[in-house]
Amino acid sequence: MSRYVIIGAGALGTALAAEFDAAGIDSVVVARGAQREALAGGPLRYARPGGVRRVPLSVIGGPADIALTGDDVLVVAVKAHQAQTVLQEWAGASVRLDTDSETVAAETLPVVTLQNGIDTEAVAARYFATVIGASVWIPANFVVPGSTEVHSAGAAGLVWLGEYGSATGDDVSASAVAADLRRADFDAQVVPDIERWKRAKLLSNLGNAIDVLAGSDAERARAEALVRAEADAVFAAAGWDVADYRTESALDIGAFRATPVPGTDGPRRSTWQSLRRGAGTVETDHLNGQIVLLGKQLGVPTPANLRVQQALRRLAGSGAHPGDLGIADVIGPVPDAKGLIDA
Repeated sequence: MSRYVIIGAGALGTALAAEFDAAGIDSVVVARGAQREALAGGPLRYARPGGVRRVPLSVIGGPADIALTGDDVLVVAVKAHQAQTVLQEWAGASVRLDTDSETVAAETLPVVTLQNGIDTEAVAARYFATVIGASVWIPANFVVPGSTEVHSAGAAGLVWLGEYGSATGDDVSASAVAADLRRADFDAQVVPDIERWKRAKLLSNLGNAIDVLAGSDAERARAEALVRAEADAVFAAAGWDVADYRTESALDIGAFRATPVPGTDGPRRSTWQSLRRGAGTVETDHLNGQIVLLGKQLGVPTPANLRVQQALRRLAGSGAHPGDLGIADVIGPVPDAKGLIDA
């Protein structure tokens, strides 16, 4: 049976560990800072709509703290802008295959990449022989060290995964991970061409940065439509196809709904959580910034995404909180143009 080494102890990483624990699946969490202190000092407070569990987690600080074996699976659960450092750190970690044989993680162990954005899998493939990309839907919150909320009453989350570079979707490693996820209260589907699914998720994640800006619901909807329209233009110029979760997924998306944990305000997007925690950095450079990069490469203007990217970098670096800057302050008055809302 596999042991999962979950690198990153944010909302997703700790939710995975808690659900693995309930399913009897072995896991270790790699944490740092205040979160490591909180988890090493006591059990995780894990709240879902049905109640609160206290889950003791095995917590380490890095590769030096664990003896890896050939049965381990590395799960990279940090934010997109932190992934390359983690991948470099773990690629050379020693792996004991038997009493007389030793190798390194990059050559032997599969690595599962859970990041928003579309570039982590390519980065991972520079180091690791087997890269399993994943697109995850989970309404999880992590704001206070030692506490995680998952605001779903049915499955904890939905996961689409597949080996990076595979066009068939029949990878043995991805199928084994999917089977364990299903045991751990996640609905999971192995798909061919995981890049299509990651691109589709990126389009929805472009609004993460706008979520932290003050404004009305109408302003927010128009702003999200504007950055999405630029992304659509970039993808069209690149000739990129994207998956349609509603028509292509075998998972029951319609039954997956956010159900707030009692006594909370419900789920918030990941960038809002990072800013609220005072993390100092956010993943916007790998979301809206990815659209800006592609726009430069393909000659497609992306001014709204650029302004959002720059504003979020300033906000995170200054220690600002969600709502400290308005939508109009960042991208100006957003035209209420028919077509943008439906883009």
